[in-house]
Amino acid sequence: MEENLVVDQKDAQDNKIMAILAYLGILFLVPYLAAKESPFARFHANQGCVLFIVEIATWALISILAFVPGFRWLSLLLSLLYFVFFAFAIIGIINVTKGEMKELPVIGKYRILK
Repeated sequence: MEENLVVDQKDAQDNKIMAILAYLGILFLVPYLAAKESPFARFHANQGCVLFIVEIATWALISILAFVPGFRWLSLLLSLLYFVFFAFAIIGIINVTKGEMKELPVIGKYRILK
């Protein structure tokens, strides 16, 4: 179920750049640390954090499978997930530019950062 939270438009406008950074890998820490009072930036920092963790976990799994005989094909197949992660980042950035707090597909429901 996709959640679209109520957004304070002034908060969204003031923190768009911070929220965009949230979808650029480890840079999710920038809005998390620098815009602590912004619900908009914190929401997107959480979405970016979840995406980053899933990317790292996928990278670790691919790295392990690459050295397991008989499973190298699976590591190549899983590498295609990076296209999905890229699409999720684009979706997140589009949501930011529209001033929306919409969850990412599949992974957006998880809350790591409070």
